[in-house]
Amino acid sequence: MRARTLVLGTRNPGKLREITQVLGDLPVRVVGLDEFPAMPEPVEDGATFAENARNKALHYARATRHWCLADDSGLEVDALNGAPGVRSARYAADHCPTGADRLTIDQANNAKLLSALEGVGDERRTARFVCHLALADPEHVFIETFDTVEGRIGYEPRGSNGFGYDPLFFIPEAGCTTAELPEEEKNRISHRGKAVRHFAGLLKTFLGQEQHEQGS
Repeated sequence: MRARTLVLGTRNPGKLREITQVLGDLPVRVVGLDEFPAMPEPVEDGATFAENARNKALHYARATRHWCLADDSGLEVDALNGAPGVRSARYAADHCPTGADRLTIDQANNAKLLSALEGVGDERRTARFVCHLALADPEHVFIETFDTVEGRIGYEPRGSNGFGYDPLFFIPEAGCTTAELPEEEKNRISHRGKAVRHFAGLLKTFLGQEQHEQGS
């Protein structure tokens, strides 16, 4: 089967690397938005991760004329009534200079989160990472899935692996933050890793059905 181009709707190299690793055995060529430098960004104004993932997938599929897999992921902290939620990536946008790089944004987001949780004890620092995935062609969304991972927010950043809130997200069963996990272990237990593996199974079935229909 000829490999189909699948555009991943992100410029985040960490996400591209994580998802490409999981989809490596499928007949798809995964490319990031860096291959489309003039691509306009969609408006992320959905009230849920699912709405944002669908909107991004359709936007990029229509712009590139390829299948597009988009995810909307974020952190929900119980003591903050689910914040930062769908605003996770831009939680501290007002604290960052225009055009700030990813590392600067991540550090600002983490600093704001720690400030918001100042004085909050362990028992109330429960949180989860959420990942919703949507695959679309230019006409419609045709595969969706999601997953989560539970943990709690630490008191200071720990670890240098991963990105985003990983240095603050402590997983009790692992005894460390997701930024302290080896990449393979992180992909095994993370919200995105679990969602992408489920998605890979759905995509494999879909591609098999497509090939069967084309051959019949």
